[in-house]
Amino acid sequence: LEPDVVVRRQEALAAARLRMQEELNAQAERYKERQRQLEEEKRRQKIAMWESMQEGKSYKGNLKLNQQEAESGASASAVPKSKPNKKPLRGGGYNPLSGEGGGTCSWRPGRRGPSAGG
Repeated sequence: LEPDVVVRRQEALAAARLRMQEELNAQAERYKERQRQLEEEKRRQKIAMWESMQEGKSYKGNLKLNQQEAESGASASAVPKSKPNKKPLRGGGYNPLSGEGGGTCSWRPGRRGPSAGG
């Protein structure tokens, strides 16, 4: 191989590595910024919860109202679906450890001692 071809290939490889590293650094910086924003939002919610608790209000109710406002703003056209009443798969008396109320399948240990043959 010619030396100038090898040098050009190595320079191109180094440039590609540098580009990839810069892109990775940018992604890491965006991720850190997003994490900072999420931490700040959590901190604000905790402060709001603490203040409402000091005033004697129900802080859980306030959080639910805040979440509902955010959801209604995000999806105003969404229609909630009603769930059909589902019956349980097994009866209330089912206990797999007791051996009662189960199906027809039951496991029993084999006989002890040497096998009968002979």
